[in-house]
Amino acid sequence: MSEHEEHESSLGFYVGIWITLMACTGITVWAAFLDLHQFNAAVALIIATFKATLVVLFFMHLRHAGEKLIKAWVIASIFFMLVLIALSMADFGTRLWS
Repeated sequence: MSEHEEHESSLGFYVGIWITLMACTGITVWAAFLDLHQFNAAVALIIATFKATLVVLFFMHLRHAGEKLIKAWVIASIFFMLVLIALSMADFGTRLWS
C-alpha cells in the first residue's frame, strides 16, 4: 500500500468553503424566483453541480486523494450520472404535453 500523506487545511479555509456553499444556496433561492422559462432547471442543476463539486473536493478530501481507484470511481459515477440525466431529458423531450 502507498504511504498516506496528511494534508491539513486551516479552519478559515473550511469556513470560506462553507460561506461559498451558503452563498450558492442563496443564489439558488434567488434564481428560483426568476422567470427563466425553460432554463430554470438548468440553472439549478449548474449551481447544484458546483456545490457538489466543492463538497467532494474539499470536505471529502478528494482533491488530495492519490489513489487512482478512488478517482476512477468518481469519474465513473459522474459518467453514469450524465447518462441518467441525458436519458431523463430524452424522455422529457419526447412527451406530448396536452
